Amino acid sequence: MARQINFGLWYDLRNPAPSAVSFETLYAQCIEQMQWAEGIGFDSVWLTEHHFCDDGYTPSPLVVAAAIGASTKRLRVATNLMLLPLADPVRIAEDTASLAILTGGRFDLGVGIGYRELEFNYFGRKLSHRPSLMEESVAILRKAWRGEPINFSGKRFEIGDVSVNPVAKTPPRLLMGGMAEPAIQRAARIGDGFLSTGGIGHDVYAAACKAEGKTGAIFAGNWAIISPDPEAEAAKVGPYALYQSNEYIKWGAFGPPDQTPEFPDGATALEQGLYEVWDADQAVQELTAMLKAYPQIQDIHFWAQLPGESVESGSARIQYMSDKVLPQVRAAIA
Repeated sequence: MARQINFGLWYDLRNPAPSAVSFETLYAQCIEQMQWAEGIGFDSVWLTEHHFCDDGYTPSPLVVAAAIGASTKRLRVATNLMLLPLADPVRIAEDTASLAILTGGRFDLGVGIGYRELEFNYFGRKLSHRPSLMEESVAILRKAWRGEPINFSGKRFEIGDVSVNPVAKTPPRLLMGGMAEPAIQRAARIGDGFLSTGGIGHDVYAAACKAEGKTGAIFAGNWAIISPDPEAEAAKVGPYALYQSNEYIKWGAFGPPDQTPEFPDGATALEQGLYEVWDADQAVQELTAMLKAYPQIQDIHFWAQLPGESVESGSARIQYMSDKVLPQVRAAIA
């Protein structure tokens, strides 16, 4: 049986100032882009979550996911990722079961542990409680999606005899992300798959799954920028890559901000960050090698456009990938 790989697009819906478009325009353009991408060979859309960001980084991905589900016919809609320790797991279970029903089973919930103290403070959670919040929330979600009475007593949650209805015929897969080894091992132990970032952790996850007696599944968030002229594309997107990278650094995504220096310019961000800048031939070679090395990979998704970059600019790369990369990679691993 031929191996099936999904290719997808990743969205944070950021709109940093100064911007020539409103959020209303940006959201409409991105939905139209997703509909178009569905017709030219892409299989999935991935949304992420943060709060209290000046650039509007997606705070309500499940609301956006419902709009995408209603606007598309075939695309899988998923999160990479939502911040589960900030959430009420019963309410998340209700919302995601509704999404699974509305999309005909096309929705998957990807979650992560989070790291921004500002967000935890506002939502009344402690950073030090993240592991137990994650473990307990996953257990509650599992019970809820099965329609079982949720009688749960833990360190963080006390829930007495409530059930989530309606129950979806095809509940979401529960995917778990992270870059630190404990998070990756947790994904192998209690998740339905691993959300990777920039290829980090594939080896750790594969080994952890083997130790658990599982095959595992990887859903790879890839930071490659694929263009017929990589040098010219790097010059064009450098400022956007600099902004994206340095914002994550300021928030602590890659370690304590006071110990992780920001990139001085776009060229350095592209060279030393998670990005790869490839033409089609190199993309086919690199992606095929990764897929052959890790048969657990089921989906590879790319940023549709970087923060501040126009949707039209992102669409040019999407078309190029559709024409020159996706069919060739699929053929190489079939």
